[in-house]
Amino acid sequence: MPRPTQAFIDLSALTHNLTIVRHYAPHARIMAILKANAYGHGLLHTASALKDVDGFALLELDAAICLRNAGYQQPILLLEGFFSIEELALFEQYQLSAVIHHTEQIAMLSDSKYHDLDLFIKINTGMNRLGLALEQFPQTIRKLTENQRAKRITLMTHFACADDPAEEENVMQQLESFQAVTKGCGYPRSLANSAAIIRYPQTHTDWVRPGIMLYGASPFPDKTALELDLQPAMTLSSRIIAIHELKTGNRVGYHGLFQADHPMRIGIVACGYADGYPRHAPTNTPVLVNNQRSRLLGRVSMDMLAVDLTGIENAGLNSPVVLWGKEIPVDEVAQSAETTSYELLCALAPRVERIVLV
Repeated sequence: MPRPTQAFIDLSALTHNLTIVRHYAPHARIMAILKANAYGHGLLHTASALKDVDGFALLELDAAICLRNAGYQQPILLLEGFFSIEELALFEQYQLSAVIHHTEQIAMLSDSKYHDLDLFIKINTGMNRLGLALEQFPQTIRKLTENQRAKRITLMTHFACADDPAEEENVMQQLESFQAVTKGCGYPRSLANSAAIIRYPQTHTDWVRPGIMLYGASPFPDKTALELDLQPAMTLSSRIIAIHELKTGNRVGYHGLFQADHPMRIGIVACGYADGYPRHAPTNTPVLVNNQRSRLLGRVSMDMLAVDLTGIENAGLNSPVVLWGKEIPVDEVAQSAETTSYELLCALAPRVERIVLV
């Protein structure tokens, strides 16, 4: 039998979550974010579940070409744009859209033979990650329109703190900066990520860009996915491959980080950090064994981890274990491990078999 670590991908959950996006932003076009292998869920079957969206966005040129070759006709946006003049041939051949976020990309366009490209001009309104400085924007638009390098232009920015309920002022400052610098421009706009889609309807412009909410995790620290009616699209599961009876004082795993204070029974699960489970998840991180809540014990190894079988009925060799999914939200695991659901989903290793549930 193959190793039992598997990720089940529920396409109906993806489709459901898309309806939630439409509920919050009924008048905007939807650009589904499929970067990082669709947040670890698998590019092509995720795209198939989201086939009714208005566009896709990702980072990887080969993945964008894969989508186009699979027959998707929607706009496909590369969120970091192009990195060389040579890549522009592929953008033209496959009719891909590019984010322009620095002046060197404008220079590449000017030096190239390619015209009629679909461009998204990214403006830095305060996140200071990607985007043209506010004072660069007027010159950039003028240059692009004068040399006729763009077939279509869309204006965009990205919010740094839309997920934090205490940062509304920051979000409003970014929105006001964007509105001020683009005033009078008749181009379509794209601002809202998952958090802004839900919390800030005033940011719903021509395009919204949902990411984490499509995959059934919450973009907020203060609201669960269940409260937002989001369904987890991924269930990471495995099975118990060994059982141990501990005596009082026995320690578990590398460095013995967990020590039994009474006789207890533990199970060893075929899943570790090489599968994408967080190595830094501490004792008491929740797991599900035989459909009953239990907890992680000790240090996560590369290929295995230990769980508490105390009070778990009928637990034994080959008992099923859910690391995250419907009953154990990935957000809860992420909170215990002091990270985010984004990291856990994207870190799922290629060696984990993905089983698609239609």
